[in-house]
Amino acid sequence: MRYQTHSILLLALAAATVLCGSNIALAAGPTSVHQTGTIAIVGGKLLTVSHGVIENGTVIIQYGRIQAVGDPSSVKIPTDATIIDAKGLTVYPGLIDPDTTLGLTEVAADEESNDLSEPSDEIMPHMHVADAFHAETELIPVARLNGVTNAVVAPGTADSIAGQDIFIQLGGENRDEMIVGRDVALAMNYGAEQRRRGGRGGGGSFPSTRMGLITQLRQSLLDAQHYEAEQKAAEKKTDAKPGDDAKSGDKGPGKSDKRDLKLEALLPYLHGEKPVVIGVYEGYDIESIMKVAQEFHLKVILNHVTHSQEVLDEIAAYKVPVIVGPIYDFPRADERYDAVYTLPAELAKRGIKIAISSGEAGGPGGAHTVRNLPYSAGFAVAYGLPYDEALKAITLNVAEMFGFGDKLGSLDVGKLGNVVIANGDPLDVRTDVKQVFIEGVSQPMVSRQTKLRDEYSKP
Repeated sequence: MRYQTHSILLLALAAATVLCGSNIALAAGPTSVHQTGTIAIVGGKLLTVSHGVIENGTVIIQYGRIQAVGDPSSVKIPTDATIIDAKGLTVYPGLIDPDTTLGLTEVAADEESNDLSEPSDEIMPHMHVADAFHAETELIPVARLNGVTNAVVAPGTADSIAGQDIFIQLGGENRDEMIVGRDVALAMNYGAEQRRRGGRGGGGSFPSTRMGLITQLRQSLLDAQHYEAEQKAAEKKTDAKPGDDAKSGDKGPGKSDKRDLKLEALLPYLHGEKPVVIGVYEGYDIESIMKVAQEFHLKVILNHVTHSQEVLDEIAAYKVPVIVGPIYDFPRADERYDAVYTLPAELAKRGIKIAISSGEAGGPGGAHTVRNLPYSAGFAVAYGLPYDEALKAITLNVAEMFGFGDKLGSLDVGKLGNVVIANGDPLDVRTDVKQVFIEGVSQPMVSRQTKLRDEYSKP
């Protein structure tokens, strides 16, 4: 489905010196604020996410973090602050997309610019998205212009275990600054797409049935457990007294010296230290893969669950968070026309913590649609999801799911200064983002599209 996106207005500054520092007004124009010191955003409607709405609020950002949030009577503005007049505007935390391929693809039709999935094996837990992330992609400024400041970057969905995700900021001097979390989650997938190799009738080296897929997954997890047991045994031998190996008849050190990166990569997830994001669409597939997840005590985040309406109560019983997306999807022949659209609302009704992703999962479209993240949440509101829950689903809930709840997702003291200023409701397609701050640094409000627009609109 094609979406109509709103145009992005650019910024200009009208700077004047006042007793309390520089006073900056936001307006249409060709440049943006580049401020790295203390910033005071005053007079705006604050959508704090965590503690309601402040109609006439002030946000102080200093040293890259939020230092104060509240109404004017409770917040003292530092004398050296650059003041940004947000009267009549809306201020909210930067949006976070929980499932993208940003930096792994550029032009969908150009295979050389797509680095999404590794075709040599179905089981690739030791593949790190951080190794392929391209920070200079033109798609990051496009998403940032619409208020998206952070994203989870995941490998494509072609493999059963596709690799390990990263958590990024959509701003920074280089890729190392932008990657704020490496190997934050393991991407696992189960369904029809992963049966692509081997083919019906055999002859291939990979599973071509769901039975084969799930058996392969289970065997990989068992192998990792066995590998860990062997490694621990080898460590004990290393610490043993001389002669102990001879008494026991063991062959001695060296038995488990060789590292297996594939199995080693699975261990933190078998210990429940990090989440496993399981991409699954159909209800019957959810039940099958969750049996494996429970068998190995995995810390699960379910992803997509697009056609799972008949097992929503079972999903609630699992007590795991869910990422929903894309919401713009066709129903099956046996579903209501709004089955997918109402899914976030139905999950939320059952007390399930949800996040909403922007678009096509696992493919090139998962980078090109990130700019539409707020509209996906708005669409869910139109089909019954409470507004506050929708805003959490693209901010605080995502941060909490991936271990960044203490740093991102709401306007709270101590969190990173990832803040957006817009001229209306962030979930409304008519709203224009006026300024984006990442760790207190204002971002250029330009992209390849705006540059082309300006170049070709010259008289």
